[in-house]
Amino acid sequence: MLPNISVITTGGTISMRYDPELGGAVPAVSGDELLQMVPGVGEIANLQLVELSNQPSCYLTPEKMFELCGVIGETLARPAVAGVVVTHGTDALEETAYMADLMIASPKPLVFTAAMRNNSEVGADGPRNILASVRVAACPDARDAGVMVVFNSRVLAARDTIKMHTSNLDAFRSPMLGPLGSIDDDAVVIYRRSLVRQTIAPSRIEPNVELLRVYAGMDSAMLTWALERGSKGLVIEAMGQGNVPPMMLPGIEAWLKSGRPVVLVSRCPEGRALDTYAYVGGGKQLHNMGVIFGEDLTGQKARVKMMLALGLTDAVGEIRKLFEYLE
Repeated sequence: MLPNISVITTGGTISMRYDPELGGAVPAVSGDELLQMVPGVGEIANLQLVELSNQPSCYLTPEKMFELCGVIGETLARPAVAGVVVTHGTDALEETAYMADLMIASPKPLVFTAAMRNNSEVGADGPRNILASVRVAACPDARDAGVMVVFNSRVLAARDTIKMHTSNLDAFRSPMLGPLGSIDDDAVVIYRRSLVRQTIAPSRIEPNVELLRVYAGMDSAMLTWALERGSKGLVIEAMGQGNVPPMMLPGIEAWLKSGRPVVLVSRCPEGRALDTYAYVGGGKQLHNMGVIFGEDLTGQKARVKMMLALGLTDAVGEIRKLFEYLE
């Protein structure tokens, strides 16, 4: 008997076509049309379509991502559903997929997929990615693997996935840790599992969290602006292992005195933020001041995590435990 796989469509390039009047790709393909483009998918699973939306993922707000994760969780909770595939735009896929990975603890396979080429282009990759995603969602070995991103025949962990290229078919990768597995024709092979998964499942989300990327010569102006506008949390993408120009220190100190959490990650695509350097503005000083280190997360994922954490508590000590759990 074939497993029941729910396919939740949300839009993105995977659901777009070229509009000659506008001169570019726009949302145009329904969920039914999308699944009809995937030959042989009905031989893998019984598909249950949930057409949630059809919009570019750059339109998504944190609140909408949170709502989507709620729909996914409810779908996975149905006994008859063996797994879920979510089609999504590539712009914000890594953020939504990571939010789902934090919020949803179901052992059933949950797969996010997308496309880099719209359905009017030669070699559109959407149908192939959907076919591979349904194979993974229907695969018993994919249970308890956390939320996965299936793209270009690779199975990636949502926590580790980064969009590395603006247009290449091999856009999504896990540069530091590599894939969880692969899809070769009709075979799904899972090589490893992530040992650093967490579950953070608040009843609400706090979207008012700022993300600032550090650049050479940066001062406290943007930090002061974010504090004065009432932001509830701050993520800093620092240089190297977690260092900032000294001119930023007054702004960071003001944030810490306000009792609001400041999380620091690196702007480098690989490696962890660490308190290695003890000079002024170095990671050691920042950590001693009370800045929370966000491990190897990217800035956008650390922001997602803080929004969920603030939905649970505004106690900085409790938020620190959620971020520095690998120590």
